[in-house]
Amino acid sequence: MSLRRLVIALTAFVLISSSAMALQPPAGQSEFVPADSVPLSDQLPAAPLLITAYAFVWIATMVYVWSIWRRLNKVEDEMRALAQKLPGR
Repeated sequence: MSLRRLVIALTAFVLISSSAMALQPPAGQSEFVPADSVPLSDQLPAAPLLITAYAFVWIATMVYVWSIWRRLNKVEDEMRALAQKLPGR
């Protein structure tokens, strides 16, 4: 039982210390250095992909809403047809 507690304690220590070490800045960097001299095209190289992804999601959402609207209209038409066939109306 105590060996199991020791293993758990060591595992927790390793996990906690590794995350604490990951938060440390690199050794050569002592302060924030802004990237003013970087060309605009290099600042966000994935911008076309990001815009394409957003456009795809919006188009897919609009197609989905349109298909739901069409199916709802078909159901409403069928309900109207059934209501007209009812003998008590």
